[in-house]
Amino acid sequence: MSTVDELLICPLTAERWADLEELFGPNGACAGCWCMWWRLSRAEFERQKGKGNRAALRALVEGGTMPGLLAYAGERAVGWCAVQPRAAYPALARSRILAPVDDTPVWSVTCFYTRKGWRGQGVSLALLRAAVEHVRALGGRVLEGYPIEPRRAGKAPAALVWSGLASAFRQAGFEEVARRSPTQPIMRYRLVDTRLAGN
Repeated sequence: MSTVDELLICPLTAERWADLEELFGPNGACAGCWCMWWRLSRAEFERQKGKGNRAALRALVEGGTMPGLLAYAGERAVGWCAVQPRAAYPALARSRILAPVDDTPVWSVTCFYTRKGWRGQGVSLALLRAAVEHVRALGGRVLEGYPIEPRRAGKAPAALVWSGLASAFRQAGFEEVARRSPTQPIMRYRLVDTRLAGN
């Protein structure tokens, strides 16, 4: 079996769509989401939950959008993270907790999914580090995330940490820049220090 250090991490492209489908399974990772939660209004999301969300994400990918990264152990995808410019996720702007901190143009890493059997082994951390390099290669200057910080130490249920754990973001070099909820900080990785270089 491969280890986390041996994972190959690649952008999701149309050629890799079948790998994402196999990873997400019939439930689309979680309750028919297909990583569309932050892209849609709540009404739109509920209306197309399941097959509609899958079709919407597939259309994005087939149209040339790279909505995130896949982590592979050998030929099999074992992890996913969604990462794009924040503007791709309009529902973030409607969130009181996750509304923009300032006018800095940022990319956002919004979601993780790890295959059962690989959870708790550092797949999310590997994906976060790869996301930093992915955004750097595409000219991004700041990468932002919205992880969970459980109130109590120990493992949080997987269903509650789809936006990642704050501890993993810290390990990857992210810094907290705002906290409007006790359990959900906003964290940033500055690829260029916009505090010195301007926006």
